[in-house]
Amino acid sequence: MKQYYVYIMSSEWRTLYAGVTSDLEARVWQHKNHALPGFTSRYDIDRLVYFEAFGEVSQAIVREKQIKGWKRAKKVALIDSGNREWKDLSKGWNR
Repeated sequence: MKQYYVYIMSSEWRTLYAGVTSDLEARVWQHKNHALPGFTSRYDIDRLVYFEAFGEVSQAIVREKQIKGWKRAKKVALIDSGNREWKDLSKGWNR
């Protein structure tokens, strides 16, 4: 069964980016290596601080839009609820 992920990445200064993907490891690698031009490269967003898995892409897209619509404080509370120290959850992944 294919899985889809909603994820939040952060910079060292806690600038946030939320996205959706079907290959979390590959997408995180792209962010870390600035392979995607735009916001995440410009602001050096390279730490995976939160993610959720879904079985249906439509569910993941709805959740991503929900999170993107939140104010920063609510996003921070979501991250804090599972990753209080804002550790890079992808640390040790090798691609």
